[in-house]
Amino acid sequence: MNPARRLALPQNLAEAAESEGRQHWLTTVLPEVIAQARNRWSLTVGEPFQPGGQTAWVAPARAAVGADLTLAGADLVLARADLVLKVAWPHPEAAHEADGLRAWAGHGAVRLHAAHDFGAAHALLIERCRPGTELSRRPEPDQDTVIAALLRRLWIPQDPGHLFPSLEQMCRSWADQFEQRAAAKATKAPPLDPGLVRAGIALFRELPATADTQVLLCTDLHAGNVLAAAREPWLVIDPKPHVGDPAYDPLQHLLNCGERLHADPRGLARRMASLLDLDPDRVLSWLFARCVQESAEWPALAEVAQTIAPA
Repeated sequence: MNPARRLALPQNLAEAAESEGRQHWLTTVLPEVIAQARNRWSLTVGEPFQPGGQTAWVAPARAAVGADLTLAGADLVLARADLVLKVAWPHPEAAHEADGLRAWAGHGAVRLHAAHDFGAAHALLIERCRPGTELSRRPEPDQDTVIAALLRRLWIPQDPGHLFPSLEQMCRSWADQFEQRAAAKATKAPPLDPGLVRAGIALFRELPATADTQVLLCTDLHAGNVLAAAREPWLVIDPKPHVGDPAYDPLQHLLNCGERLHADPRGLARRMASLLDLDPDRVLSWLFARCVQESAEWPALAEVAQTIAPA
């Protein structure tokens, strides 16, 4: 039987692949890379977690005795018992996930046991979180405090010559994509005044270069990417590491708190800034710029951008 037909697929990954034209990767590349990862690390792999994410196939795994993993002693015994195999579609924002996990070394994030770049896909063997309950099931005010505490731990300085891409590069790329799509009319025009759009995108380009502090960022930290664990109460998964302004890092959590964001965006931004000891005006500027940048694909954010637009 064709291995692709036997491979169970997470619902969200299958739907995203269909809508974004990644069917060949899903049906041909992914099964082959999973098989190679099994062989490389002597793994027994279970069914993928459902509904899963949009860019990776993730499943529980167990390594055979004698497998070539990176940890030793008691930690290796634990690793053999509880692992997760993640095979990810390569995309720029997540290219350095393994490097970020190595840098954090299990402090606030899941431990990385092994990683390999197969070219057409990245495979990571990581710590499994048990019970693995998402932080998103907790009330949002509780989420605020947990995410703030995790971010404070993840923000570690980097020496010159570090291997991580910069936040400035990511923001420039996203701003370019926004403008290219708008020029090609590939997306609906955001329901914002054109002058406000220009101001937001300009700010999105400018803010990274004006930061007083540069640290290792998660960039995609929200309550769905924080899991309850036994080793620590909460651990971060699925980071997209970049180096840059820490005031950027609360944004994805803010965007995911839709009801509070629309009811009082200034108050929510100030709350997170206070929990993180950040300049509230800078967090608010970042929030305005990001809402403009996302507004074409996420029209509800246009109202937020209008509410918090600089005077």
